[in-house]
Amino acid sequence: MHPDTEVTQVAINHWPEGERPREKLLNRGRGALSDAEILAIWLRTGRRGQSAVALAHTLMEHFGSIRAVFDATQTELCVFEGIGVTRYVELQASLELARRYTLGRLRRGQAFCNPKDTRDYLLLGLQGRPHEVFSCLFLDSQHRLIRFEDMFRDTIDSAVVHVREVTSRALTLNAAAIIAAHNHPSGIIEPSAADRALTRSLADGLLLLDVRLLYQFIVGDGEATPMASLGLL
Repeated sequence: MHPDTEVTQVAINHWPEGERPREKLLNRGRGALSDAEILAIWLRTGRRGQSAVALAHTLMEHFGSIRAVFDATQTELCVFEGIGVTRYVELQASLELARRYTLGRLRRGQAFCNPKDTRDYLLLGLQGRPHEVFSCLFLDSQHRLIRFEDMFRDTIDSAVVHVREVTSRALTLNAAAIIAAHNHPSGIIEPSAADRALTRSLADGLLLLDVRLLYQFIVGDGEATPMASLGLL
């Protein structure tokens, strides 16, 4: 019988070596593991009468997917015996480590040649944040990355996002173009009246400095839409 069906009765160290999650990863690579097995490695240990894999299956069954487990709040996770504050903090640190690793693959000087490249990058940088963030990609004349920075956070509208600060930063970095983006934690990417006003104000302010606003993206849940496609640039 597959060990997944007896994890509450048989300790992991009694499983065949090739079926133990850690050994399986080492011998066959991380892609060979199921979501529950990956989660079990992160958990390291289970709880009384239940192995790490069994606990991982319990979490998967409750939340429905590994993403939902990782997106769960502290309160939602810590109701499970064996998941305390320490493990919740470790989980959040793991998520941030993975995000920074992936973002770090985009080196200074890499060009943004099309909206898809920008979309993929911004999804990594902004998706899943619990608060609103307004960020800018500052680019040179060849649309190569100079710097990616979070400029403002929380309520994002034309009254909070000071165009002067964005233009000042563009001058400091000698940027020739900017890609701006902000997220909607609700997951809805339909632009609000404030989003539309902000886009127009930012484009007009940058134009005075001969700096082009290439795109302004709204980032939602798994989606990122350029305002240009909505006729706002």
